Amino acid sequence: MIGLPMSVPAPGLPARVRIHEVGARDGLQNEKTAVPTEVKAEFVRRLAASGLTTIEATSFVHPKWVPQLADAEQLFPLLADVDAALPVLVPNERGLDRALALGATRIAVFGSATETFASRNLNRTVAESLAMFEPVVARARQGGAHVRGYLSMCFGDPWEGAVPVHQVVSVAKALLDLGCDELSLGDTIGVATPGHVQALLSALNEAGVPTDRIGVHFHDTYGQALSNTLAALQHGVTTVDASAGGLGGCPYAKSATGNLATEDLVWMLDGLGIETGVDLAALTATSVWMAEQLGRPSPSRTVRALSHKE
Repeated sequence: MIGLPMSVPAPGLPARVRIHEVGARDGLQNEKTAVPTEVKAEFVRRLAASGLTTIEATSFVHPKWVPQLADAEQLFPLLADVDAALPVLVPNERGLDRALALGATRIAVFGSATETFASRNLNRTVAESLAMFEPVVARARQGGAHVRGYLSMCFGDPWEGAVPVHQVVSVAKALLDLGCDELSLGDTIGVATPGHVQALLSALNEAGVPTDRIGVHFHDTYGQALSNTLAALQHGVTTVDASAGGLGGCPYAKSATGNLATEDLVWMLDGLGIETGVDLAALTATSVWMAEQLGRPSPSRTVRALSHKE
């Protein structure tokens, strides 16, 4: 719509936000059926053409655990011409070997703030998972790769309930101490609220974790993803994870629904006068196209509003 959203900056917010797009990995891994490799590659290309500069491409995990991403070796070489950073998720040294063999320069490890989810997702305790990540991070860093540490269940766990802030801080610091360049705080089941977000960020700062090394990853289970994002922006966070069209969830936490939709995020940021470099119309068209490939409409409110035909 012409001139909308109207740009009205609010005080105390960053001038620019980097969107860490996770739709091609976190989004598609939750699909009931595998998406063809060529479709995935085209999805990433279209996301990059819309102006997204960081697009998580795939995951080098065992096909038994995430069969939807079993084509990582076939997909990644198809993206050699994509003008964007293409992080990949690796669970262990074997996954790292596979990623590095294909020239990956940005990798991510995926930890948990709670014991139950660590057991269900990684079949390890929190301490054992950190021990597994240690050589992965060290070798990746030695090879010049950028390393992101995901931390799930930061705001609540479906089995354990409320997760104490100090517990999250402890595991977050452990991930950074391994050598991770960046930390992504995951609200895996979407239960966070703005005050909780700011309390955790403040606690991390007090423990010596600078805000510029923190990203946020919100799910919209209770409709709180945008309000939680705004709370993080007010704290100074400038990296926000989002998924084109609102794709995704978590195969190991059934109460987790879709990620924050990238279009909904961009609409809000555009309205706040915060730069992202993303063309909202092009991004919306990409999500409409992907929804057609999946055979269902996008859950993103912005995609539905902008693609509505009178």
